[in-house]
Amino acid sequence: MPGFIVNGEVVEVGEHHEHLLAALRDELRITSPKDGCSPSGQCGCCTVLIDGKARISCQTSLDKASGAEITTLEGVPEAERARMADAFAAHGALQCGFCTPGIVMRTVALLSRDKETTRDDAARHLGAHLCRCTGYVKILDAVESLAKGETPVAINAGGVGDRGTKYEGQSLTLGDRDFIDDMEPDGCLHGAVVLSEHARADVHAIDASAALAMPGVVAVLTAADVPGELRSGLIHKDWPAFIPVGGRTSYLGDVIALVVAETRAQARAATSAVAVEYGVLAPFTNPADALGADEDAVWTLEGNMLSRSAYARGDIDAAFERATHIARATFQTQRIDHAFLEPESTLAVPTIGRGGATESLYVYSGGQGVWDDRNDIARMLDVPTEQVTVELVSNGGAFGGKEDMSNQGQTALAAWLLGRPVKTTFSREESFLVHTKRHPIRMQYEVGCDADGTLLAVRAKMIGDSGPYASVGMKVLERAAGHASGPYVTETIDIEAIAVRTNNSVCGAFRGFGANQAQFAMEGMMDRLAAMVGISGWEIRSRNVVEPGAVWGPGQIMDEGCLGARACLDAVKPAWDAAEAAGSPVGVGLGLKNSGLGNGAHEVSRSTVRFEPDGTVEIRHCWTEMGQGIHTVARQVAVEELGIDADRIKVIVDTTRELGAGQTTGSRGTVMGAGSVADACRNAVAGGCEVGVEYEGVYVVDWTNSINDGLEHPIIHSTFGYAAQLVELDPASGDIAKVVAAHDVGRAVNPLLCEGQIEGAVHMGLGYALSEGFPCDENGKPLNETLRSLDIIRPKDMPQTEVILVESPDPNSPYGIKGVGEIGLVPTAGAVAAALQSHDGEWRYELPMRTKKNRERASAWQ
Repeated sequence: MPGFIVNGEVVEVGEHHEHLLAALRDELRITSPKDGCSPSGQCGCCTVLIDGKARISCQTSLDKASGAEITTLEGVPEAERARMADAFAAHGALQCGFCTPGIVMRTVALLSRDKETTRDDAARHLGAHLCRCTGYVKILDAVESLAKGETPVAINAGGVGDRGTKYEGQSLTLGDRDFIDDMEPDGCLHGAVVLSEHARADVHAIDASAALAMPGVVAVLTAADVPGELRSGLIHKDWPAFIPVGGRTSYLGDVIALVVAETRAQARAATSAVAVEYGVLAPFTNPADALGADEDAVWTLEGNMLSRSAYARGDIDAAFERATHIARATFQTQRIDHAFLEPESTLAVPTIGRGGATESLYVYSGGQGVWDDRNDIARMLDVPTEQVTVELVSNGGAFGGKEDMSNQGQTALAAWLLGRPVKTTFSREESFLVHTKRHPIRMQYEVGCDADGTLLAVRAKMIGDSGPYASVGMKVLERAAGHASGPYVTETIDIEAIAVRTNNSVCGAFRGFGANQAQFAMEGMMDRLAAMVGISGWEIRSRNVVEPGAVWGPGQIMDEGCLGARACLDAVKPAWDAAEAAGSPVGVGLGLKNSGLGNGAHEVSRSTVRFEPDGTVEIRHCWTEMGQGIHTVARQVAVEELGIDADRIKVIVDTTRELGAGQTTGSRGTVMGAGSVADACRNAVAGGCEVGVEYEGVYVVDWTNSINDGLEHPIIHSTFGYAAQLVELDPASGDIAKVVAAHDVGRAVNPLLCEGQIEGAVHMGLGYALSEGFPCDENGKPLNETLRSLDIIRPKDMPQTEVILVESPDPNSPYGIKGVGEIGLVPTAGAVAAALQSHDGEWRYELPMRTKKNRERASAWQ
């Protein structure tokens, strides 16, 4: 048996483990090293010290580790652990925390060297690590501080507006707070999915006999084992948990079977033994072809148009006739993977009754809406919702990609039928295939203005590839339509946006939700018109920016909340002037993004507060913590309203109370969560804060209208956030030297966390603009299979980023708050395109602008 020293203890492990990481996690139950991509070794989450040097444990064989001294975060001296935890928490150097333990281990190795660790040196060494949340700025702040010997004091944030550490910041830094895959109850079985081999094929037969004969295999479950509803979905119940015999696959992420075995390795090994007989059909991978086809792309679903969103205001043809300048262009954005660092994972634990049958189920989920998870699991099992409880385990990043069910349904089914705990965790490759992506959208724009640059007309036609299942695709294209004119006033407008079903990857929610696609195009049109008029990009935006009383886009009359748009634009003006004076290529982008679902949705957020006998205060709310800081917001609001110490507060999200508000999406968690927690706390104060009493609070938004209601002046959204971003290039290299991001957050509940959200969004926005993509080939197969192939920007390539927080309160929201999670990447691509055009004179039409291999196939859109 292979042997080595782990954290000072001599151990031996079985020879069957694929790599050191598997031995550490699966046998030794050491869980601070996280598995984000094994065995590719491209995320850095599993970094440990081997004989004092930082190494990727999923790339280390047991033979290489034999006889070595292995140190994980659990074995770092306590004083050093505390120092690391405080520094990372105090600097806001973590959000979801999944990648953080690996980065901390790299930091330990860097600081143990006999040489100085500079910021640039740290950025180079951290190139082995991906962080999808922070943009690396605050990580490098923490490392730089530690290298200088500083010992920052981590202080929990107080009331609203206080700059303090995030909830669970220290425990996340050290890997002490479990993610789902870190949890392993006694007797736990492991699931592994069998995915379709073809994007569109009839399933004639499934033979699991060979798999069932393999070591450790307990069961192979298929659609035939589902007692209730086969399909789930956020809006339409059209997404099958399994494709049955006699059914038809619709993309490569369709699940054929779930293998359940005693160990993860046994379950994975047996998936290849499940024999499936297919009748292969030609897939629809061209949205235009699918839209015009008589044949359905998706099994049992009629028609390939998922949705059409359209509106018009004013006599647009007459406005174009009066226009002095008209710009016309076609823009293409790309499909992108969320690349959250924690792959999807679910643990389901049954309660067995006296007769030996399962009576109830407790499910641990990282989904963005655990009440939706509960309801769809109960429908699948054909049991009352009271028999299923779902607890949120704060996840390792989501960005919209964990709204739809991934493996929750299949895992719950296995635990229910087998009467044992079952855990299913996707590999990175499975995650890529199954979960939704950002919509690629082709947009034809025509925009006219008068001689002074005042907008007169905006016409846009959009077509988006939504993949086979609805998810929230229709809402993404609806949002793109609503935001098509950006944060500008135009006399007339005519917009159409169509979502198409294809057999490519499913597309759904992703940070920005259609607004960034549309505003990449609109910002490009503003810059083209500015060149025609002979004014700067900053000036044309200044002449057209929304103001209170102005009519925006679909007809909404803007209130004082829109003052933030002008404030953000003015905030970047000094940097614009300085860049122009220095002769540096420069571009600016201005954007808006709704907070809340809007479009006529009835939105309700509920929370409770309970005073326990031991002095703790329990806050329950209905939103998913995924790194953005909603638990911290809830705690700060409670401190603000109750006047208590933050250390007394515990935050819980599970379905034992009926608090559900749907998905944590649309930049609404902070606004609505703060509203309902504040209301619960005020009710508690009014009731005397009695021990053992649970006080409920509610916050409701029920005054918006749909763009399809036919109203002259609909209220499409209750709240908007605004942002201006300036991108300055190095004149010699053409590389991005600096980003200035001015963001109107209404009221910064926690400035440290707000800055981190914006820095992370800028990082993601730069990747969206320059390099990232997830294209599919003509057979619906994704061309990228590893994290590295996505071309996410690494730490050394992240430019200097200056964040300016603008606080222009919204009159309709609690404390004046506006959402910040999505707006951070809405103006980025437009600003980058303008800066590049300033450098080389070429207009950009397609994303990403530099990594051409990650663009959409041209033939897929012709």
